[in-house]
Amino acid sequence: MSEAKFGEAPSLDDLAAIAEQAYAALPDGFRRLVGDVIFRVDDFPPQEVLDELGIEDAFELTGLYQGVDLSRRSVMDPSPQASMVFLYRRPILDEWAERGDVTLEFLVAHVLVHEIGHHFGLSDADIDAIEGAAE
Repeated sequence: MSEAKFGEAPSLDDLAAIAEQAYAALPDGFRRLVGDVIFRVDDFPPQEVLDELGIEDAFELTGLYQGVDLSRRSVMDPSPQASMVFLYRRPILDEWAERGDVTLEFLVAHVLVHEIGHHFGLSDADIDAIEGAAE
């Protein structure tokens, strides 16, 4: 990760490096199950995505899974588009600053794992239940 100047927010590249470290820290077996997922860090989601999800404030969306989740794939289907996990830098930084009780690395890992959960076909409620049981 590049050195940020005092008071300077982490860049897209910095957040991508944090996400790569978080992904690398996941168990090997879990990463193998994830398969070919493309990870991308953008400042904000596109307006079309916000409109599709009915979200008015771009700061409300920290991450997004886009693709056909593993539970709905079939060998009979044509090759699906690559699955993608998007992390949105500005909303993540905003939540991190507002919370003040977790590290940026923890929050990025949390969002990343949450979106990977959607890749496995888990709903937000499923993921929340798993997280609650792990606490």
